[in-house]
Amino acid sequence: MRPARTRAAALVAAAALALALGAGCSGSDEPESAATAEPVATATAPGAASPPSTGDGNPDAPVTSPAAPAAPAGIPELVERLQPSVVAILARGAVGDGEGSGVIYDREGRIVTNFHVVEGARRLTVVLASGERLPARIVATDPQTDLAVLQVDRDDLTPATFADGLPRVGELAVAMGNPLGFENSVTAGIVSGLHRSVPSGGNTPALVDLIQTDAAISPGNSGGALVGAGAEVIGINVAYIPPQGGAVSIGFAIPAPEVTSVADELIASGRVRHAYLGIDPAPVTSAIAQQFGLDVERGAIVIAVGPGTPAARGGLRPGDIIVGAGGRRIEAVEDLYALLRDRDPGDEITLRVLRDGRDVEVEVTLGERPD
Repeated sequence: MRPARTRAAALVAAAALALALGAGCSGSDEPESAATAEPVATATAPGAASPPSTGDGNPDAPVTSPAAPAAPAGIPELVERLQPSVVAILARGAVGDGEGSGVIYDREGRIVTNFHVVEGARRLTVVLASGERLPARIVATDPQTDLAVLQVDRDDLTPATFADGLPRVGELAVAMGNPLGFENSVTAGIVSGLHRSVPSGGNTPALVDLIQTDAAISPGNSGGALVGAGAEVIGINVAYIPPQGGAVSIGFAIPAPEVTSVADELIASGRVRHAYLGIDPAPVTSAIAQQFGLDVERGAIVIAVGPGTPAARGGLRPGDIIVGAGGRRIEAVEDLYALLRDRDPGDEITLRVLRDGRDVEVEVTLGERPD
């Protein structure tokens, strides 16, 4: 049971501005999910593509760069090559039907998609680019990263090639999937940014360390492929900010290295181990800082600390403002989530917090997030 939220928590929540986030999964009877939070600007840094690897000898592993043929000459050739590896996903649930997209992951008939595409589904159907329909079942899911692995009973499908590293800002980005039921749809743009986070308002799961693109992403694109110029999947499309939020072509994808890491773990063990701190954080804004006389206008304020959690054992307190962790600056809640995503249970980290106007260091040994 979590501790009661303080008066400061209520004021923080009341002060948050609304930003609609459209998750790209379309449904006929239930509106798409939305997150409301204050927009938070996060730092971005261009990433360099890593050298391709040959895999680890696992026959079920996704195809990696050396096995791929030469890069296609243009977008039509790229689409022609990738289209057999991108599928539509039809989900029938208790409250209505929904549609999304997926990418064929390996030659054993496994498909990777978003967790929110299949959440609550009673029956799943995969539609191949050829139009053939196959029943599918869930292998495993990871809500924290919004990823899931499905299985169809086929061993003759064409797996996509997943990139081993991040793309560069400005590179070609082609979104392929099933927006609004228009199967085999393609939109094109560029990689607009890296290491983006979608404001979560302190809620989990948080979408962090994402690829931003201006390739149009719409409801139903979730789980589909974001493809680079080399015909590799550079990300799995996960969300977009709709025009109602003042956006023009701002979409997001989970980077391919995270997708393959999570998918491999789901296939091997059925679950993913996540580092766990055990707090309820909320964003610090300039308005909140001014109202409470805080010395900072950025950071993550600790609203509550779960009893017996790593944070409690380390001495973290409600009201602490986390401004640094593991040597990184923490300017937003999403920065903290991104750091935790990079750590393992059992890792030790040093948190730099502001407590009653003083700089305090708190040593915490991370635990494993409970299921």
